[in-house]
Parts: sequence; C-alpha cells; structure tokens
Amino acid sequence: MTAAFQLNADELGPNFVERVKAAFPHKLIEITVTEADETASLLADPVRRERLLRAAADVEAGRNVVVPDQSLFQWGRWPSMAMRLAISLIGPGRTRSSTSDSCD
Repeated sequence: MTAAFQLNADELGPNFVERVKAAFPHKLIEITVTEADETASLLADPVRRERLLRAAADVEAGRNVVVPDQSLFQWGRWPSMAMRLAISLIGPGRTRSSTSDSCD
C-alpha cells in the first residue's frame, strides 16, 4: 500500500505520526520528504489551469495589466505620504496619544 501526504511543514505534529502509524500498523515503512512543486498542484485543476494560462498570456500581451503610478514609489515622497496616511487613520487635529485605540 502507498499513501501520499501533502502538507505544509508547519502542520507537522504528533497527529501526522499517528495517522501514518494507523495506516501502516506493524509494518516497515520508508518516509521520503521532498519539497512540493506548487505550480504542479495549481495546474492540476483544469479550471484553475485555464485561468492561470490565460492570465499569463494576457500579461505577455500587455492586456489587463494594471501599472500603479510609479511616482508613489519615489523615496522622497514617502515621508509626506506616511504623514497623510497617519492623518487619515488617526484623524486631523488628533495625535496618536489622544486616540482611544492604541497599537501597543
């Protein structure tokens, strides 16, 4: 009997070992760990495959591509943008210490 388990390494725990032991009681087993190719699993579903391939073709042809205003990423603009963002989150005329919801 062969069993394939595909999971994130963060999900490994005692439960996994118990599942393997239950599937192969009193048997000599071999465990091989390989990094999964996420692309293969994404392309295995025909609907998802078609959507991803169509999106890739669109990007290559320059269709349906959104390019943000590149000036927003200029280093000199960050301090003023950060200040505007802080004002919009906290509210004009208020300081962080005067707000009731603290991030501490």
